[in-house]
Amino acid sequence: MAGNDSQNGDNPDLDAFRHDVVEMLARNVADGTACPAFGAILIPDLHDRARVWQQAMSDQGMAGLHWPGAFGGQGLTRAHSTIWFEECARAQVAPYLNLQGIILAGEAILRSGTDAQKAEHLPQTLTGETLWCQLFSEPGSGSDLASLSTTATRDGDRFIVNGQKVWSSNAQFAEKAILMARTDPDASPHRGISFFLLDMTLPGIEVRPIKQMTGDSEFCEVFLTDVEIPVEALLGDAGTGWNVAMNVLIDERGSFGEAGVISLERELDELVRGRLPAGGAPGRGVETGAVQTGSVESAKLAELLGRGNALKALLKRLGSTPTAAPAAKLMRTELSLEINALEASIRGANAMLDDDETRSFLYSPGMRVAGGTSEIQRNIIGERVLGLPKEPR
Repeated sequence: MAGNDSQNGDNPDLDAFRHDVVEMLARNVADGTACPAFGAILIPDLHDRARVWQQAMSDQGMAGLHWPGAFGGQGLTRAHSTIWFEECARAQVAPYLNLQGIILAGEAILRSGTDAQKAEHLPQTLTGETLWCQLFSEPGSGSDLASLSTTATRDGDRFIVNGQKVWSSNAQFAEKAILMARTDPDASPHRGISFFLLDMTLPGIEVRPIKQMTGDSEFCEVFLTDVEIPVEALLGDAGTGWNVAMNVLIDERGSFGEAGVISLERELDELVRGRLPAGGAPGRGVETGAVQTGSVESAKLAELLGRGNALKALLKRLGSTPTAAPAAKLMRTELSLEINALEASIRGANAMLDDDETRSFLYSPGMRVAGGTSEIQRNIIGERVLGLPKEPR
């Protein structure tokens, strides 16, 4: 049985459930059903395999663990979900089809949706039949969502939507989207926004994938021209979309926990094994294959290991200290970026080769933008957590 890292205490039911999860994951890894872990953003090349895996999770009773049984879930507790995420992290298996569906859209619908919306959307999300994307950011409104300009104008029993969204992960595959749009242009910026559950197959929606420097197209631009959506697509009350969205972003930025600790420990262990001799310590040149790690790189390695251990301690506190989520997101993003930069520096000319390490290096700067830019995280920490004066607008 795997170690009990979540706060199980001596709960035999949770221990038995963990054992079942470990066995289920082992079976699905062995027969090739399980999809490899890919982080927060579904990699296009794994799209089909991840769909199959989500259906398999649902069929085997491991999808929507704390969601109500009436809407396709298992009716268990969040502690069961935590165990699932932990053991998926250990097995290096994707815990869901995509974060935008299970964590963002799913939790928002559970929290703010009507029974009809829950019945319509949640079961198909759990089986993988519905893939979600997120239509928040705009070319002129990145992390400053209160300034968004996409409009949703009420016209009888429908809204007419016009605008442009950008950096929408997997929008080229998605059947549904969570959408923020301005419904009251005369209200204050935060109060005039509403939150919608959008059918991506509606007329007037154009999706344009964006080619990244990795060669992939994980993100898209989405153009909305006179898109007619029913009033029933509104999640929560009109004008309350800001509050709905803030809870969604808290879910996104706080979806770390013990699973995040496990993944971080693996990354730090791989860094040490690749850069230090057995029993060694940073501080002098280290031979790593054909590459000599100099004192500058060794000093940087020591710094990153220290920061990684500090982040591990912070991740363990996320459950009892939700205000730590922005700091954890910022620290994780910056740490991964600098680890990749250090490895590229050590590899030298080999860092220009087309391989997994180079793609990871090219990918890492984008995480400074995803889920809220590093600059915005610093503002949140300063203004909302530490109570410092607001940045001049």
